[in-house]
Amino acid sequence: MRVLNIVTLLLVIIGGINWGLVGAFQFDLVAAIFGGADSALSRIVYVLVGLSALWQLVPFFRSLQSGEVRAERHVH
Repeated sequence: MRVLNIVTLLLVIIGGINWGLVGAFQFDLVAAIFGGADSALSRIVYVLVGLSALWQLVPFFRSLQSGEVRAERHVH
């Protein structure tokens, strides 16, 4: 489960960086690497990033239930 969480978090970060590039520079890095936004490889990456974001909801909600997020607010 730990490896899956790390891989999905990495894909979410890649997706976030890609969206940042799209928003700031109108440059889609995934499309540039994999042959255009409509290519099969680009679409696979987009789907994997989306599924990874959904998967990352699991640890997010677990951290809310355990009080982890609240506890980290008082660290500073």
